Amino acid sequence: MFGMSVFQSVLERLKAEEDEEGAADDEQALHTSIRGLNGGFVGNLAASGMADSSAVQRAYFDTASDEMLAPPKPLPKPVMPEHLHRIRPGQIAADLGLTETETAQGLADKRRRFAGDNHPDVHPPEFRTNATIRMKIANMLIDEAQRRLRLMQRR
Repeated sequence: MFGMSVFQSVLERLKAEEDEEGAADDEQALHTSIRGLNGGFVGNLAASGMADSSAVQRAYFDTASDEMLAPPKPLPKPVMPEHLHRIRPGQIAADLGLTETETAQGLADKRRRFAGDNHPDVHPPEFRTNATIRMKIANMLIDEAQRRLRLMQRR
């Protein structure tokens, strides 16, 4: 077994084991060549004469309804949510509801709430550009509000 690949050595070992146990007839060898698979679905198919895939296909098509055999209907094209059309900074600021009296916790809550509805990962790929723009602008607006809040607290 030296000089052989692992796969070749396994095949040689299995062949040697089969020779020791005695040769089985072709049909039985087909169903028992992998231990543990001599019964169940594979064995029942062979016993019923349906081991041939064309017989299985015929049985399927004979019992399938027209609806099952019809090509799948195309999925409706998703419609972009109205808020994703609003990509101007003023519109996004209004959507965030930013005020002059924000607290650090209030800004963090607004960022989290806004991300829940607008993050690109929660939208289909065709809407992610608008969602990304909205998130970038919202993050910029909230970061600026946090900067102003820190400046006011220092005074």
